[in-house]
Amino acid sequence: MTSMHSDTAVAEEPVAEQDPTDDKTPTATASTVEQNDGEVHSGVGVLDKTVKILDALETGPSTLGQLVAATGLARPTAHRLAIALERHRFVLRDQHGRFVLGSRFAELAAAAGEDRLLTAAGPILQTLLDRTGESAQIYRRQGDQRVCIAAVERASGLRDSIPVGAMLSMEAGSAAQILLAWEDADRMHQGLRHAKFNATKLAAVRKRGWSESVNEREEGVCSISAPIRNASGQVIAAISISGPSGRMGNAPGRRYAPLVMAAGKYLTEALIKASSGR
Repeated sequence: MTSMHSDTAVAEEPVAEQDPTDDKTPTATASTVEQNDGEVHSGVGVLDKTVKILDALETGPSTLGQLVAATGLARPTAHRLAIALERHRFVLRDQHGRFVLGSRFAELAAAAGEDRLLTAAGPILQTLLDRTGESAQIYRRQGDQRVCIAAVERASGLRDSIPVGAMLSMEAGSAAQILLAWEDADRMHQGLRHAKFNATKLAAVRKRGWSESVNEREEGVCSISAPIRNASGQVIAAISISGPSGRMGNAPGRRYAPLVMAAGKYLTEALIKASSGR
């Protein structure tokens, strides 16, 4: 959950004095060295201290005092590094204000698994096109936008053409709904500020497991999307079909949702098998 602590609260901590090891340059060999104390020293002091913070949080939520005790860092230094990590979402705060590992790690893990997703995606997208007659795509969230990472299109006729690499808004469209529906409360609230859909619609998406949009992203275009999850159950992408509303109708989900959901489930299972080495 994104921190709700204000900058004013942060300022209450004493300002850390510059630690002479923070800007220490690597040794001539630039190698990582394990000292007699059993700790790994890279030669970059601030990096080693940051890793101490993350190592401590790997065991569970910690208050600032617990971080200081676990890492042996000075209180101002531990606080400064934890706040910096929080700004980059490597560290977040729980409902009790304790520091916890943040969502950025899951995002990086998902990105690392993208090659596996793309390997399995091609045949599934083609099958989806064959069965529905509509263009099919896979989207991943990238900051405040979503990017098309795979797509197949109808060979002829009116179609919704989304090239691979295209960046689309997170404010409209069924894929945007999927990518936002399972976010934590704070990120969902932020994403809904300018969206054409609301929290009630996202609650319905979570309940039924698919989303649809009609004339939401673009007049005359509709789409249906379903989630793709990793082995941890996190939604890492959305699989969609899209096309003209004149051909797909005003309630395309009734007709196409089972096929899109089945495709998303197949890709989810493929990612789980790949991650387990089966």
